Amino acid sequence: MLIEALVGYPNWLFAKVRHPVVWIGALIARLDETVNKEAHAAATRRTAGMVNLAFVLAAALIPCWILQASLMDWAWPLGLAILAVLASSLFAQRSLHSHVAAVAEGLEREGLAGGRKAVAMVVGRDPASLDEPGVARAAIESLAENFSDGVVAPAFYCGLAGLPGLAVYKAANTADSMIGHKTPRHSAFGWAAARYDDVMNLPASRLSVLWVVLAALLLADCNAFQAWRSVKRDARKHRSPNAGWPEAAFAGALGLRLAGPRLYAGLQVEDSWMGNGRAEAGAGDIRRALTLYRAAAAIQVLAIALLLALLSLLA
Repeated sequence: MLIEALVGYPNWLFAKVRHPVVWIGALIARLDETVNKEAHAAATRRTAGMVNLAFVLAAALIPCWILQASLMDWAWPLGLAILAVLASSLFAQRSLHSHVAAVAEGLEREGLAGGRKAVAMVVGRDPASLDEPGVARAAIESLAENFSDGVVAPAFYCGLAGLPGLAVYKAANTADSMIGHKTPRHSAFGWAAARYDDVMNLPASRLSVLWVVLAALLLADCNAFQAWRSVKRDARKHRSPNAGWPEAAFAGALGLRLAGPRLYAGLQVEDSWMGNGRAEAGAGDIRRALTLYRAAAAIQVLAIALLLALLSLLA
């Protein structure tokens, strides 16, 4: 996590070999194109989706399990250092911060047009339908949800099972983002991916609330009590079983309202509001959310370090 926070995933490396998530995505896209036939019955497509999800997870698990076992047996502690570098590629702390900060910069420099252009890189909704507060809220919502999905969950599964656990989680999360949608093409084929991702993200979404509340306690312009109150009142009302938890925590801590009715691909999605603060957000609120995000991510790193120190003393 420290490696990824400091250097991220280098652009030169992405240009040469792309990224592990891109490799996983290419496999999912190929299977979707090859196996997901619209002429097949819904039950057949759902079964095919289950089999293909299992294949994708195995394709992520087996090479990483072999690699981890080999490196840990090969040269200690050099093997562990190599594993740390490889695992760092599957965290998203730095890249998430950069993409969300770009939305604030776009709003500050170019107004609504700049904000819409930048937010299109981080959300799936139609940016043309967003006014300036909508752009700011969308960026903060993405930051909150991806704090859970891209930072807390990878740490959780890496802690449980090392590189193989981390790879399986990223494969599941990528499958959900690509095919886990309630569209005519993917409602059956992507059903297993969506449900599996919901289960995988359940622990991290709850754990992310703890880090956000603790971070809010340390920041003068955040409210930890309101963060916790917002989670208790609103998190379960969200259309997603997991996204509502970090979104409600961020909303309460920042004194905002997040989520609510939104437009995706021209379709209105009705959802409950997270938090009971103001809906009029701006670039300054994105900056405040990024400060909260950095503090929560730092608390997670510190908590893991303290846990490891305790375990080493007890061993």
